[in-house]
Amino acid sequence: MRVPLGASAGAAVAEAEPELGGDHLLLNIGPQHPATHGVLRLVVELDGEVVVRCIPHVGYLHSGFEKLGEYRHYNQIIPLTDRTDYLSPMSNNVGLALAVEKLLGLEITERCTVLRVIACEMSRIISHLVWMGTTGIDIGAFTPFLWMFYERERIYNLQEAWTGARLTTSLTRVGGMMADVPDGFVEGLRTFCQTFPKTLAEVDRVLTRNGIWCARTQGVGALTAEEAINYSLSGPMLRASGVPYDVRKDRPYLDYQTYDFEVPVGEHGDVYDRYLVRFEE
Repeated sequence: MRVPLGASAGAAVAEAEPELGGDHLLLNIGPQHPATHGVLRLVVELDGEVVVRCIPHVGYLHSGFEKLGEYRHYNQIIPLTDRTDYLSPMSNNVGLALAVEKLLGLEITERCTVLRVIACEMSRIISHLVWMGTTGIDIGAFTPFLWMFYERERIYNLQEAWTGARLTTSLTRVGGMMADVPDGFVEGLRTFCQTFPKTLAEVDRVLTRNGIWCARTQGVGALTAEEAINYSLSGPMLRASGVPYDVRKDRPYLDYQTYDFEVPVGEHGDVYDRYLVRFEE
């Protein structure tokens, strides 16, 4: 539920103050900056605290994965996919395996299919936790950041027990997996699923209706559905702009068509809706 912004004491004070003129500030952020969470340069034009214009400069992190893959066997490419997105390496592992298996006409077992779904959803939760935690700390909410990263560590422990690694998992193989889940994994995952909602409830209590959080996320960075599509956005970014497209539903892979789940969709396409969509997922 979206929380409308009402009048506040701060707004009343702002109205009473005289308007001050001034020039716009041109600010360079990055390519190495703690607020970017990656290698990216942003040239930002500011009018006070309002971003008037932003020019992104990409290309500071080129690893040559495509070229490296040209002279490697398919299974040797899997470790490269770990690095394409360190927040969800297992999803990248699955993506390459599915593409090669389709190319070769291979069918995988039902157990392998289920394990891959589990891996993808674990990666999804990790990615969303990092987004919510880092967005919160950038805006000034430190406590939810600690909660999010604590829960991420719990998934990393399961991931490490399964693959032997926390980030570079290299989980899949063409036609199968590198290993079955170890003893105690199912119990650990079940415990996580039972206790994780309590943390989400705390985050909901602290953030969702928080006046400062709402003021700094609602109406910020808004994209219409048409703009989101034109920018080729996908995932929560696309759905937050009101486009009800989830590839797991619309073009199901693995056995997602057998699962019953809802696809959260936003209305305003701003930072607040992107938060809500990830929170619901």
